[in-house]
Amino acid sequence: MRTLFFGTPAFALPSLDALTKVSEVVGVVCQPDKPVGRGLTTSKPPVKVRAEELGLTVVQPTKLRTGEFAAWVKAQNADLALVVAYGRILPRDVLDATRLGFVNVHASLLPKYRGAAPITWAVVNGETETGVTLMLLDEGMDTGDMLDVARTEIGPDETAGELSDRLSRLGGQMALTRLGAFARGELTRVPQDGTRATVAPMLEKRDGLVDWAAPARRVHDKVRGMSPWPGAYTTLGGKTVKLHATRWTTLAREPRSPPGTVVLADKSHVLVACDGGDVLELLRVQLEGKKPVTAAEWVSGRGVREGDVLGAT
Repeated sequence: MRTLFFGTPAFALPSLDALTKVSEVVGVVCQPDKPVGRGLTTSKPPVKVRAEELGLTVVQPTKLRTGEFAAWVKAQNADLALVVAYGRILPRDVLDATRLGFVNVHASLLPKYRGAAPITWAVVNGETETGVTLMLLDEGMDTGDMLDVARTEIGPDETAGELSDRLSRLGGQMALTRLGAFARGELTRVPQDGTRATVAPMLEKRDGLVDWAAPARRVHDKVRGMSPWPGAYTTLGGKTVKLHATRWTTLAREPRSPPGTVVLADKSHVLVACDGGDVLELLRVQLEGKKPVTAAEWVSGRGVREGDVLGAT
């Protein structure tokens, strides 16, 4: 089986490795190198680095709709293409340029969480189950027919980063075990029910802002869902405070303090009032311009005290 691989970030690496075990990979397509960091040093995408290690041909088109790229894909005479977090919508002439089409590994249980950030939004929304869907690409945003699914539970304290690592490996396992079955015509195409679809839009830095007027459980879900990027944050005294780790608890204090109020700050706990009387325990924070510290270190450094209000304008 001759195949092409489309992918860009580290999430795609297990699937690329799997594809090399079940087919002849005749080309790898990823997004162009980009400047990163303060020095704007040009950096290769993780998929490119891995493909070069494997001795595979790499192409990084800047334009997909000129017809030239579709002609290149067609010239590779591939049976199918596997797409994993490539990051761009492919036009029809490209999708038609392989014998069996383009198969996508998508990190949600479709039709839920179509879009760029399905893992983050599943955690933020407090989902207890997610998975990987093997699907055929069409010109829509994750709207193609489904071929197979693999399910997994989401831990109550699992971060989006931790879940991403697991789903990355699960996607690689699906590529390893199910692509051959697809090529042999053994997988049934199942159309998605568009009435059940939800959207997982691309993340922006402002998405990490915490709303203390939400229940503590929802705030906890947001903190772990926004980890590692863009990161959950609040403010104190006009400065940003990043929230790296929290714990949800049902403890309540009477009379109930306004949401965002620090109701306890000692060497053991920093507890913040949320909606409904529940509180959120802050475990690890990072003050603007500082390194991350434990909540106890924050208290010892006199950075926070009981009665402070987080998120106040």
